[in-house]
Amino acid sequence: MKTVRPSPKRLRTLLSRFRDKRILVLGDLMLDHFIRGKVRRISPEAPVPVVAVTEDSHMPGGSGNVCSNLASLEAKVSVFSTIGDDLQGSHLMRDLEERGVDTRGVVLDANRVTTKKTRVVADHQQVVRFDRETLTPLSPASHRDLMARLEAALPQAHALIISDYGKGIITKTAVAQALKAARRAKIPVLVDPKIEHFLRYRGVDCMTPNLNEAFSGMGLPVREDDASVAELGGKILNRLKLRSVLITRGERGMTLFESSPPRIWHIPTEAREVFDVTGAGDTVISTLALALASGSRLEEAACLANLAAGIAVGKLGTATISVPELRRRL
Repeated sequence: MKTVRPSPKRLRTLLSRFRDKRILVLGDLMLDHFIRGKVRRISPEAPVPVVAVTEDSHMPGGSGNVCSNLASLEAKVSVFSTIGDDLQGSHLMRDLEERGVDTRGVVLDANRVTTKKTRVVADHQQVVRFDRETLTPLSPASHRDLMARLEAALPQAHALIISDYGKGIITKTAVAQALKAARRAKIPVLVDPKIEHFLRYRGVDCMTPNLNEAFSGMGLPVREDDASVAELGGKILNRLKLRSVLITRGERGMTLFESSPPRIWHIPTEAREVFDVTGAGDTVISTLALALASGSRLEEAACLANLAAGIAVGKLGTATISVPELRRRL
């Protein structure tokens, strides 16, 4: 297992190529809704806290957060998904468009609801979460419409990210069709996996599970030692016929496995302080895809993704980072 240490000069060169790379994101869109406030008393009606609301906000979640990360890194971003004909769908489209995301690939399906997660946060503590969602696969008509829009856009793209949150968009058929079309366009396909769908991603260029997702997706107990992780990486490559897999390991950094030539790289963590790991996986796959689209080698792309994650976890809440922030850290 080799430790990767590319020169800062080389990484700065790659960062300068990020601007205007076109990245497509296929996945489950959702609206993250936050109600924040303070608790000063318990309700007389039931033994629950009364939250005095001080803030009400919403932002793109799920694959929408991947889009936000890409846009913050100066990429041209197009999203491919579905929403319902409802207020939360309208909010979501407006939020994405304000961030510069191209939403022409989003199919409106009146038979589904836009996924919305409402979190009530009191004094920095989440009190309760309400979910509205449709979990069934897309109708045949919506699936055909979505894949037609994706396939039409792929020839002008530099990379495709599949962002699977298990809300019905990323079926086995969708993965196979997207991969086939991306192969024709000669662009890399990266997947942020869902444990339950782990074996659907056969043949993609890179998968980016965290340690728990990697072990659980293969039906194995989670272990943290290097030898077990090295064995696991080899099993994932062989079972799914992947070009590479990047396993994120928290404070231990990341480990990158390549199939041809067979190599294992270790990337030490870049986090100086960890405040919140929410959304760090979205930051990793966004930076990795942009670096590969900019001509980097896999190990260089992993180093930039690791650097980006180290910045993101130092921020509170679901955070994006920028190219100037990466340059300063270098």
